[in-house]
Amino acid sequence: MSTALTQLSTRLKVSEEELHSIVMNTVMPGGGRQVTNDQFVSFLAVANEYKLNPLVKEIYAFPAQGGGIQPIVSIDGWLRIINSHKDFNGMTYQDNREGGQLISVTCRIYKKGIEHPVEVTEYMSECYRNTPTWKQYPARMLRHKATIQAGRYAFGISGIIDPDEAERFEDAGAIVKEDRDITPEQYPAEEFKKHLPAWGQLIESGKKTASQIIAMVESKGQLSEEQKILIEEFEAEEAA
Repeated sequence: MSTALTQLSTRLKVSEEELHSIVMNTVMPGGGRQVTNDQFVSFLAVANEYKLNPLVKEIYAFPAQGGGIQPIVSIDGWLRIINSHKDFNGMTYQDNREGGQLISVTCRIYKKGIEHPVEVTEYMSECYRNTPTWKQYPARMLRHKATIQAGRYAFGISGIIDPDEAERFEDAGAIVKEDRDITPEQYPAEEFKKHLPAWGQLIESGKKTASQIIAMVESKGQLSEEQKILIEEFEAEEAA
C-alpha cells in the first residue's frame, strides 16, 4: 500500500482496503477497470495534497486522451481548498450588469499580509455554454468560474480542473468521453434493510459519517434518494 493511501485513509477514518474499493468503483473512470496502480496512487496524492475527500466526490477522475487520468474537482472541493488555505482572508463578489443583464462576475480573494486582493473577472460571453446547467443557472455558474480562477491565481493551484472545464476538454478531445447512459445496478432492497441497523450504529458511534456509509454502499450498487435519507437520518438524530 502507498503512503498516499495510508495518509488519506487515516484522515478520512476508513480502512485502506475500504478506501481503495470505494475510490476504484465510484470515483475512477470506468469503475477503475483500466486504472493502473500508479494512476491510482497519483490521484490519491492530489486528493491528499489539497485535503479533498473523494468519498463525497469533492474530487474524481476522467480518463485522459492517450492514457492516464485527469483529476476533476467539484465546486465544493474548490471552496474547501480556498477556504482552508492558511493565507485565505476572505472573498467578495461583484456582479457587473448592463441593462439588467449579467455581463460578468468579479471575484476578489484577500490574503493575509497582502495589501491588495487578487481580482479576477469572468465574462458571460466567454464562459457561457449551451448546456442544461448553464441554461438553468447562468449566474451561479459564472460565479463558480470566477471563484475557481481567482483561487488559482491567489494560491497557485494547478493540476486539477473543474467539471465545466472537463466538459470543454471532452469536446476538444483532451479527455475521453465516458458512456454515461449506463444505469448503475440498484443496491438490493433486502440487503439494504438487513444492513441498515448496523450502518446506523457505525454513524451513531462516530466511527463513520453518513456520507462515508453512502459512498461505501454505492461502490456495490446505486441507492435511491429515499435510502440515502434513511442513512442520513442517523446522523441527524445524533446531532439533535
